[in-house]
Amino acid sequence: MQFIYVRIEPTLYKMRGDEGLKSHVLIVGSGGAGVRAALEAAKYGDVIITSKSIPGKGGCTPMAEGGYNAVLRSQDSCVLHSEDTFRGGAYLNDPALVEVLVRESPDRLNDLVRWGAVFDFTEEDTVAQRSFGGQRFPRTCYAGDRTGHEVMMTLLEQLRTSDVQVLSEVTVISLLAEENRVTGAYALTRDGNPVTIRADSTVLATGGGSQIYDISTNSATGTGDGYALGYRAGAELIDMEMVQFHPTGAVYPYDARGRLITEAVRGEGGILTNARGERFMERYDPERMELSTRDVVARAIATEVLEGRGTARGGVYLDVTHLPARQIEEKLPVMLEQFLRFGVDIRSEPMEVAPTAHHFMGGLRITPDCTTTVPGLFACGEAAGGLHGANRLGGNALAETQVFGKRAGESAGKSRKRTDSLPRKAIAVQEERLSAYRSGIENPVKIRRDLRLAMWEGAGIFRTAPELETTLEKVDALAARPLKAYAVSTLAECCTVENMCLVASLVVRSALLRTESRGAHVRTDIKQPWDAATSPFGHTYMSVKRAGIERSGCADAAD
Repeated sequence: MQFIYVRIEPTLYKMRGDEGLKSHVLIVGSGGAGVRAALEAAKYGDVIITSKSIPGKGGCTPMAEGGYNAVLRSQDSCVLHSEDTFRGGAYLNDPALVEVLVRESPDRLNDLVRWGAVFDFTEEDTVAQRSFGGQRFPRTCYAGDRTGHEVMMTLLEQLRTSDVQVLSEVTVISLLAEENRVTGAYALTRDGNPVTIRADSTVLATGGGSQIYDISTNSATGTGDGYALGYRAGAELIDMEMVQFHPTGAVYPYDARGRLITEAVRGEGGILTNARGERFMERYDPERMELSTRDVVARAIATEVLEGRGTARGGVYLDVTHLPARQIEEKLPVMLEQFLRFGVDIRSEPMEVAPTAHHFMGGLRITPDCTTTVPGLFACGEAAGGLHGANRLGGNALAETQVFGKRAGESAGKSRKRTDSLPRKAIAVQEERLSAYRSGIENPVKIRRDLRLAMWEGAGIFRTAPELETTLEKVDALAARPLKAYAVSTLAECCTVENMCLVASLVVRSALLRTESRGAHVRTDIKQPWDAATSPFGHTYMSVKRAGIERSGCADAAD
């Protein structure tokens, strides 16, 4: 693997004539899905992978604490895993994608173990599995409460022994296309120098976008760039209204708001109580209690707080003090360490939690081979939509990165080699865009802050048409303000904020299209006679050419 640090060698990327970088496959994004795609694509030709940060330092995979779902026991089955996924996703899931996930996740887990990943094992020398919400069998494999970190470090070790070229601290700001086919990307280095990359095929593995909300579990890189890049290139996106709010994010201190409190806490036996000491999940899902699906638990917590039964800080309590101290120390070491830094010993006092923006179930429409609606463009991981439907089960996301990362890399790698020249017109458009930032007037930091507040207040867990329409007006107004790059090195920040405004617009517009409550999308202004299993609606869809919502048994409704 060749790491290129552009701050040391910026002249490498200065384009002269028809120069620029060229590879068979370009991977945009360096999380679990992106790295897995790069490893697979490298079997077929030269691969370049770009990272806004440094592989392993950004993205959500190394932050994922809970686990990886796979059918490993004879008592479990792919049928059960599928049924749990459909039920958890409010039956909006793409059946073909679900079938691929449940069938291939055990093999991809075995890949990780073979490469050296250290999962927890049982006394019988089999991979240990724990219970997670919405699942009838304990199928979530784990490495304490640092599973994503273990997966990511294992992948990076494989990447280091490969011939994949890694461009660290390089931000892709536009996909390049000719004749409706993606032929590469235009990017900026950390210092603001342009990079052009020609590729026979391109894979978007850019993760999610919950940084468009004021309180989020995502790292700073979770700004939805892949959604915006794909949309502008003509790709169709589905179900962008489906934003998962994780039930348990940290409430304090202020700068730690939203930090993920892993579902593994509830999987190990943690219980939720309100400020009155009531175990309130009895009111919302008496059968599954704390191990209900994330959308149900998040709404339950939000309701407790809204109706005055929350804590003074606007949360509820998550309590593991009834568990043996050794169990907490061995199974939840990251949580223990994190709260000790906050001055809370979870072995003897409860955690204070509240919902936080976490995961996008929507994204680019893909086939099981990860092809999008635009030739030459593939997508995987959280950048792609359809697998999780209206709500994701905990443990399915890490499995998704490996199953569909491999598939995307293989599909892109098998694409035919081309001799495309640099698309000069597309490059000129980006040069004009960057020039406009230099003469702008608005600080992108302020626009980002105002956008996140608007989305949190008007497009959160509970939604109404008037609130969504007001939010869309605010988002559109923010997007119309000319952003100012105060230095060449801040050009990428302007592009990122522009992407965030576009993604926020897609979320709100899709939410207005779905005139029902389903999964993570709750419209409190609508009464409906159907449940999720009998809903007349399918996917919402958005592209530069059309927008609407699929209907069962009749023509789609379009804007």
